[in-house]
Amino acid sequence: MKVFNRISKTLMVVLAALSFMLPKYANAETHSDDSSGFVVLSDVVPDIIQEIRYYSKYNFVGDRINGYEEPCALMTKEAAAALKQVADYLRPKGYLLKVYDAYRPQMAVDNFMAWAKDVNDTRMKKYFYPELNKSEIIPQGYVVVKSGHSRGSTIDLTLFDMNTGKEVDMGGTFDYFGERSHPDYKGDLTARQIANRNILRDAMLKFGFKPLEEEWWHFTLKNEPYPDTYFTFPVRKLQHKAAA
Repeated sequence: MKVFNRISKTLMVVLAALSFMLPKYANAETHSDDSSGFVVLSDVVPDIIQEIRYYSKYNFVGDRINGYEEPCALMTKEAAAALKQVADYLRPKGYLLKVYDAYRPQMAVDNFMAWAKDVNDTRMKKYFYPELNKSEIIPQGYVVVKSGHSRGSTIDLTLFDMNTGKEVDMGGTFDYFGERSHPDYKGDLTARQIANRNILRDAMLKFGFKPLEEEWWHFTLKNEPYPDTYFTFPVRKLQHKAAA
């Protein structure tokens, strides 16, 4: 009986400790303005083509987005190194990488949410969400309060054909809110468009990235170095350089 009581007391202590610890792990998410773990992507992949949409006004909001102070792509050192492998693999096949967005500061995500709540601002509807009422954008998850981009190891990109000097035809445009953007969408896509999507997808998966079910252009490093940290520093050239 004494042994049983001793075991019971021990079990109660363990359970109490676990109940104390659980909230800590449930709220492990942090924010940081430390950019020391990041690099300018073009320093690592010099021939990457950049069209940083959120620095321009040609995006689903229609304005330059908060936090994009320079038209450059930033990523964690680990994600940039993996992307270099992708670029080195695709180059002999006749393709370069073209990036639309990489690291995205939390202030930009907040900007998206504020825009999505203003249902009267539909300036870019015909370009990016013609099939949706703007009131559906948040409920359907096209804009969310937290983005993996803010953790620094996610990228939005496409392929550039070195022979034609043009973007590869993916059968849909970046940031289109609709089923057409799903990687497995077939619909009215041609065999060539489907094959093009698979070239990008297969190369990204080969070197450690995972896809998003809703966007053919969106990939995140599987072993991302900051899985619970959302960064807040703005997008601009960093003072430190990528290691040679």
